[in-house]
Amino acid sequence: MTTQEMQAAFEQAYGHKAEKVFFSPGRVNLIGEHTDYNGGCVFPCALSFGAWLLIAKNEDNVLRFRSLNMPQVYEIAIDAIAPQPDRAWCNYSLGCIEIIARRHPEAKLESGYDLMYYGNVPAGAGLSSSAAMEVVTARAFTEEMAVSDRGGYPCGYTDEKAYRTELALIGQACEHEYAGVMCGIMDQFASAQGKKDHAIYLNCDTMEFEHVPVKLEGIKVVITNTHSPHHLDSGAYNDRVRQCKTAVEQISKVKPIKCLAELTPEDWKEVEGAITDPIAKKRARHVVGEVARTAAAVEALKKGEIAYFGELMTASHVSLRDDYEVTGKELDTLAEAAWQVEGVLGSRMTGGGFGGCTVSLVKDEAIEEFKAFVGKEYEEKTGLKADFYVAEIGDGVMRLA
Repeated sequence: MTTQEMQAAFEQAYGHKAEKVFFSPGRVNLIGEHTDYNGGCVFPCALSFGAWLLIAKNEDNVLRFRSLNMPQVYEIAIDAIAPQPDRAWCNYSLGCIEIIARRHPEAKLESGYDLMYYGNVPAGAGLSSSAAMEVVTARAFTEEMAVSDRGGYPCGYTDEKAYRTELALIGQACEHEYAGVMCGIMDQFASAQGKKDHAIYLNCDTMEFEHVPVKLEGIKVVITNTHSPHHLDSGAYNDRVRQCKTAVEQISKVKPIKCLAELTPEDWKEVEGAITDPIAKKRARHVVGEVARTAAAVEALKKGEIAYFGELMTASHVSLRDDYEVTGKELDTLAEAAWQVEGVLGSRMTGGGFGGCTVSLVKDEAIEEFKAFVGKEYEEKTGLKADFYVAEIGDGVMRLA
């Protein structure tokens, strides 16, 4: 859908034109899975698809929410902002608006607004459709509620990177409080800080990061959707968090640590015997290895060693399958089929797991064969049809008009 078509839909719905248009991308994590809440680094990039928000002020002191993706329509008074029941999709917006006012007392919602969203991130695919919606809302309403004349950034920020980090933090707080998902910062951070043709090497604890150029000559990043929706807030995800905590507690009896990411592979050989819980040991082994793989993958990319980068992606999936056990039949079928295609450098699950997508590095000349073979294998073994997206790495959140 074009911006012009969105503008026409807005005018048809509300009877007047949108005043501003914003966009925020989804993301894919190239490597570094389940490391974020263990003190490690991740390596996501923003995508060229995401969430659009069109807004205009109204004189009725209400927030009107419409989406071109969902049928539900909401109308909420600006002095009665609170989480709505039945997991209402507008909670992702309401949360950001309320959190902006809380974090920045000078920010005021002095008018009602008509809002319309459109997204082309596949819902439930683990590509951060919710984070894109949160960050685009945070971008729009920090501007509307707290315009600053000190450097051009809302909320008093004079530094673009600091402002974009604040957008990510607003989105994360919304996810915690209004959606009930205790996520890390990666998704919102990638949506806010993304840079075209770069991935983000991010320490989720300190939020220190580096934009690393992604130079893939003759190679594409291909995302494959299982259409088996992931459930980030599932009990299985929370179990992994608890099991990693158990590993830290038991290791600390022989080597004081605060998080698993402090351990090198050499350290691991010395301390793994301290973990008496066999499940916790498997989870910790994945985290220690994944932290090391992620660092190695970033260096490989900087050196142009793309084949080695792909090997590390594949090793990441194997570890997520065998030690962290978050892949499942659908993701394993996709990855294992991809590994059989000549011209595939590496393939792995991406996101929290339990469904969602794989990400693969595929040579240009092998893309059609990749789609045909992987699609056929997947449908025969699961009864589901996969979708394929040849990804472009795009910029972070922005105002378009």
